[in-house]
Order: sequence, then C-alpha cells, then structure tokens
Amino acid sequence: MSEAIEARPGPASASLEFDELTAPPEWRRIEFLSDLHLSPQTPATLAALTRHLQETSADAVMLLGDVFEVWVGDDGRFDAFEADCLKVLRAAGARLKLYFMAGNRDFLLGAEMLADCGAQGLSDPTVLCAFGQRWLLTHGDALCLADKAYQSFRAQVRNPAWQAQFLNQPLEVRRALAQQMRNGSKAQQAMQEHWEDLDQAACIAWLKASNCVGMIHGHTHRPAEHQLSPGLHRHVLSDWDFEAEQARGDVLRLRQSGLRRIALA
Repeated sequence: MSEAIEARPGPASASLEFDELTAPPEWRRIEFLSDLHLSPQTPATLAALTRHLQETSADAVMLLGDVFEVWVGDDGRFDAFEADCLKVLRAAGARLKLYFMAGNRDFLLGAEMLADCGAQGLSDPTVLCAFGQRWLLTHGDALCLADKAYQSFRAQVRNPAWQAQFLNQPLEVRRALAQQMRNGSKAQQAMQEHWEDLDQAACIAWLKASNCVGMIHGHTHRPAEHQLSPGLHRHVLSDWDFEAEQARGDVLRLRQSGLRRIALA
C-alpha cells in the first residue's frame, strides 16, 4: 500500500491526524468526483469519465474513492479492463493534477498504479487549503458509525497484515475472493431497510478539529448539501451510472467564487 492511502485511526480517536494539501496560487478550478464503480459491465460510465477528463478545464481532479467496483491489487492493472482505465487516467495525469483517495471498494489501489497514472495519493481524511478556505476531504465510509458490522469489516481489511496476506495470493484467487465478499455484501444490503448515513456529531467533530468550513465526501450515493451547524456544511458527491436508463453523474467544482455542482448526465 502507498503511504498516502494507508488506514488512519478511527473517527472517534483523539489521535486522528489531518494531512494537508495546499493548492498552488495558479489553480483556478478544482473538481471532485467519486463512486464511479467502474467495471467491465460499465462501459458507458468509463466513456463518460473519459470524455470529462479530456474536456474539463480543471487544474486538478480529485477522485475521492470507489473509482473502481473492486481492486484486488496493482498487479492486475494490465488486464484488459484495468488497462483501459489505466490509459484514461494516465492521459488525464499527463495534462492536469490528478489525485486519488481510497474508497471502500478500491482501498488496495497502491503506489504502482498511482505512479503509472501520474496520480498522487490522498490520505483519508485530507484538508485542502484552497482559495482562502479549508475543506475536509474524505470518502465518507469511516464516518458511517451506526453500521457496526461494516466498521468491523473495515477495520479488518484496512489492517496491513490482512492486506499483505491477501495480496500474497495469486491474482485469480484474489478476484474470486473479492467476488465472494461482494456477493455477501449485496445479500446483506438486500436485507437492510435503509442505508446508514454519516454520523452528524462525528462530522462536526472532524470539521472543528481540522478547522475546516466544509466537508466533501462520497460513499452514500446521496448527492446533497447539508448544514451541520452554523457555518459548517457537508457536501455529498453523486455516484455515477451512465448505464442506467436515467444516467447520472455529477462533479463538484471549487473556484474562488465557491463550490458548484455540475451535472454531466
């Protein structure tokens, strides 16, 4: 694993650290997107990402997790589908600043893939200092505290010993294991009456501890803007699905004038 995307202490930990990234003064536009869940079954979504990365006027694009439906190790990046994605991201990384933060599906994406894409890893969470304000970036899953089963699973798979053991297995074995875990996750989700959202008190605590005005995250697939308390806001990214009958996919664009949601579908 790259040090830039290693697991951080839990959200209730007093030792939680906030890495900082300062935008260069020449940047005029920064874009955020997440939850594309790219797979061989989503060619239209990959095509939409390709078009956007080719056409965007952003100085930097920050991918905040779950870019891929599953990622079982960087040694699989030359397989047919992964190689197509690598080509798209490499082209983007050659013409703008590209950043990647691990999600709950692609937390095993590491230093080799980042280097091949020309991308920089972001810790979760990271404070972005841009246009005179501080923004807290996170994928979001670490703050879904009410989902105890998921938090237990997250702690297991983010453990370096578990990851080393998993990555030591043959690629095809890893793919099969990942599919088994995914099937189990889908079965569990089907039995749930509702999806857990981010814990509001934890979000406020993170924002205050990091001295940020707003949080930008994905994971929940519930694009919205929430006022958490006076002066503190939470901005939720859209998931992407251009295979759907009603295609969807948004980006959040940050400029000196503020944050704006851009619908691409």
